[in-house]
Amino acid sequence: MGQGGATYAAAGVDIGAGDAAVELMAGLVKGIGGFGGQFPLDMSRYTHPVLVASTDGVGTKLMVAQATGRYDTVGIDLVAMCVDDLVCVGAEPLFMLDYVATGQVDPARIATVVAGVSEGCRLAGCALIGGETAEHPGAMAPDDLDLAGFAVGAVEQGAQLGPPRVGAGDIIVGLPSPGLRSNGYTLARHVLLERAGLDLGDPAWEGAGRSVADELLRPSVVYAPAVLAVLAALDGGLHACAHITGGGLVGNLPRVLPNGLGAVLDRSSWVEPRVFAEIQRLGSVAEAEMDRVFNRGVGMALVMDAAGADGALAVLADAGLPSVIIGTVTRGGPGVRFI
Repeated sequence: MGQGGATYAAAGVDIGAGDAAVELMAGLVKGIGGFGGQFPLDMSRYTHPVLVASTDGVGTKLMVAQATGRYDTVGIDLVAMCVDDLVCVGAEPLFMLDYVATGQVDPARIATVVAGVSEGCRLAGCALIGGETAEHPGAMAPDDLDLAGFAVGAVEQGAQLGPPRVGAGDIIVGLPSPGLRSNGYTLARHVLLERAGLDLGDPAWEGAGRSVADELLRPSVVYAPAVLAVLAALDGGLHACAHITGGGLVGNLPRVLPNGLGAVLDRSSWVEPRVFAEIQRLGSVAEAEMDRVFNRGVGMALVMDAAGADGALAVLADAGLPSVIIGTVTRGGPGVRFI
């Protein structure tokens, strides 16, 4: 028949490239090469520990990374999306694993992505204990890449944050997000790159010292350590946290409010980053649509006893997150109302 035996490489999967990627990642991941990541739980810190898990991805922000060849920060975004969900329950992030799928393994590119995950874990104070790189020729184009992961944390039973702790009169503190984090990129790309016809190398707006790509690839802030510091400082005064991801403030803040309570937010209390105004202007995007797609400059909302406000703001400032009171919890509800 004139044909040699079929091989994995001829079918499209390069085991050698995968091995090379693993070698490049060896110093970034604890326990690499094993069949399962291991993490010793320090039982001296807990009486009745509850494990909390979260999983997420980076979404179409990866398309901006692919178009620019800049993959060094999307791993930080992945960690932020996972660990900042954990801390909303009051859990300390313990460890994380990632999953990278691609049409063709480029060892250097994979290593760059995982280096970002490793940096995100350093910022979060958790361990990267394993992961998976999968090559999917045929199902994905050679340059395609997707990134997902999950994180696990722990909280003492009975110490969980959430709606049962929230009451009318609680204040809401907004932690700043200088950019889009990892949410709303399908709309952002449509407006900036398609409708407005901007190039990723163009200034983000007239007179900007940053490009469109710089703005869209701005890494997500990892809020978990600062929130845990507030939790420790307030000694019960922090009642709930809302991670402001897809759905914005109007979609995420109600998730931590009990029945019969709503939130009133003052838009003038925080400074919205310019990128949101540009998206709204160039796309003629309605205010309500902006609110339900983007974080609009608030990446995490803390619901707390009003007496703890000064202490919380001081802790957040020390953590490099100058934050402000953006609203209050009120009777009536439901949902979020802006003034």
